[in-house]
Amino acid sequence: MEPYLNREQMEAQEKAQVLIEALPYIQKFNRKIIVVKYGGSAMSDEELQRSVIQDVTLLKLVGFKPIIVHGGGKAISKWVEKSGKEAKFVKGLRVTDAETCEIAEMVLGSVSKKLVSMVEELGIRAIGISGKDGNLLHVQKKYADGQDIGFVGEVTDVDPKILFDMLENDYLPIVAPLGMDDDFNTYNINADEAASAIARAVCADKLVYLTDITGVLRSLDDPNSLISRINIDQADKLIQDGIVGGGMLPKLANCTDAVRGGVHRVHILDGRIPHCILLEIFTDNGVGTVFYKGDYMADRGY
Repeated sequence: MEPYLNREQMEAQEKAQVLIEALPYIQKFNRKIIVVKYGGSAMSDEELQRSVIQDVTLLKLVGFKPIIVHGGGKAISKWVEKSGKEAKFVKGLRVTDAETCEIAEMVLGSVSKKLVSMVEELGIRAIGISGKDGNLLHVQKKYADGQDIGFVGEVTDVDPKILFDMLENDYLPIVAPLGMDDDFNTYNINADEAASAIARAVCADKLVYLTDITGVLRSLDDPNSLISRINIDQADKLIQDGIVGGGMLPKLANCTDAVRGGVHRVHILDGRIPHCILLEIFTDNGVGTVFYKGDYMADRGY
């Protein structure tokens, strides 16, 4: 005879099952580094902001070593327009003159402070830094199809010592994508590129991109054509066959570069889905696209 469970007990049992499903993932990733690139709509919606920060702090509490790399594109554009300038982009990269670079540095610093406050409210110690601090991100001028787009940097070297020091002292680093060149000029960096470079340098087990898309689609017009798992060689073929193009090209390049550079798994998630990070990492099915190298099932797909 089955024991009788009332509604509250059944709900509690369902919660227990969720924890049991998450257990092997928690065990596997204990003390592993995960880099979360935070951007898109998840940054402009207060509820989604709180959801992301809750996810990341929970990851830390169960044993992960998270690092947040954040963008600030929409806020930067807003302040650029307030200054009387027009926000311009070439191949998805912001045209950044000296004044725009100052605005970007101001906005990114403000974003960092807000994220630090949200993390601290949940009982986790956090520190906001930029890629300029501790010589974290060294850059050279980046060109867009040969065009000079100003103070936009391409990461040439990463010195992760400051990040390791913070992780070792139980802080959650929150990084703004800025860097310096050989002459100590400040450059704005594409946040996706900065996150990929940092993930490779710290030998992260996972890199998570929060975006405004569900993941990699076989057909842009069909949301049901989501590719949940993709080998990086298959990703290269999608590009060669023209199945993936446009704005997804640089994102795919960052994903495959990170995996080839030693990151175990790279995930593209829809940041508009509350708690998408937890759903992707701690459940068997996941909600986005994961990039990997070799045999996905060799390590049970974690």
